[in-house]
Amino acid sequence: MAIVVVGTVFVDIKGFPEDLYIPGGRNAGSVQIVHGGVGRNVAEDIANVELRPVFVSMVDDTAEGGEVLRKLRNHRVNTDYVVTTPDGMGMWLAVFDETGDVVGSISKRPKMDALVQLLDEKGDEIFSRADSIVIEIDLDKEVVKRVLKYAKKYGKKVYAVVANMSIASQRRDFLKDIDCFVCNVQEAGILFVSDYSDYTPMQLCETLSQNLANAEFPSMIVTMGSRGAVYADKHGERGVYPASTVIV
Repeated sequence: MAIVVVGTVFVDIKGFPEDLYIPGGRNAGSVQIVHGGVGRNVAEDIANVELRPVFVSMVDDTAEGGEVLRKLRNHRVNTDYVVTTPDGMGMWLAVFDETGDVVGSISKRPKMDALVQLLDEKGDEIFSRADSIVIEIDLDKEVVKRVLKYAKKYGKKVYAVVANMSIASQRRDFLKDIDCFVCNVQEAGILFVSDYSDYTPMQLCETLSQNLANAEFPSMIVTMGSRGAVYADKHGERGVYPASTVIV
């Protein structure tokens, strides 16, 4: 059995000027291509702690899509359920100025049709053997519906992460069916229409517990950067986990 991660792959293309950035002009500099996507990142992170996740996703039918798969396999991520299809990956194209600020960007979300088809054809095979499920809650609604259906059918716990909180905040019915939703403090503020930036971990912990009871969300973990993370559920259980110093 393994943790099944359902999410997207993004490729970030970032341009950095060598000198003063000139809008509309030619700028010498460097271009970086970085593999991202919340689901892809989570699958890789799980593999890095010596677990063997199953990644359910899509990649483009291009050389870059093949490179994404190669790197995931090198991390020992199971990619048997990653579909190769046109427009299977998202892309973020960004240009930065000399100070490191973004001066222009274009984002393309992947098309989800192939992922919906995969879940219809192999959902029982994928989820019946899962230990638990991690999903990007802001995926296409049809994808989320199918994952939750299989989770209920096979009695699997579902943990949700997020890429676009503006979309996720409109998925409150889905969040009621998630065992635990994980986000950062800014995203929690968007979800509950509040500003928690000045809250201490204990203050956020108490507020979060009340909000979950009112919203009927089972539980949440909210990360607070160097201040650690807080946990709460709708039954009043809550706690604070301090940040740990790690060597990167």
